[in-house]
Amino acid sequence: METRKILMRSLAVAVVIASVIWTTTAAGEVVFSCCTKVSTAKVTDPIIKITMQNESLPCVKAVIFETKQGKFCSDPKQRWVREKVKQFFKKTNTTP
Repeated sequence: METRKILMRSLAVAVVIASVIWTTTAAGEVVFSCCTKVSTAKVTDPIIKITMQNESLPCVKAVIFETKQGKFCSDPKQRWVREKVKQFFKKTNTTP
């Protein structure tokens, strides 16, 4: 009988520890240093820098426009994005 009590207490402690670990892990948000989704919204702020990102999960294929307001992940399939990239590199006399 005593062994059963010890076993039940150990099991209860294990469950509490597991739930604390699970809660801590679930509450933390995974942050990637790449675009995991793209927007079709036009970037109207002056562009400081452009970066081309290839697909490598969880990252998606994207054009990253950097402005004073921050970085914007844009869909490279959008016509306005391709035109903006051409204008930027023509203006800066560089190539992507």
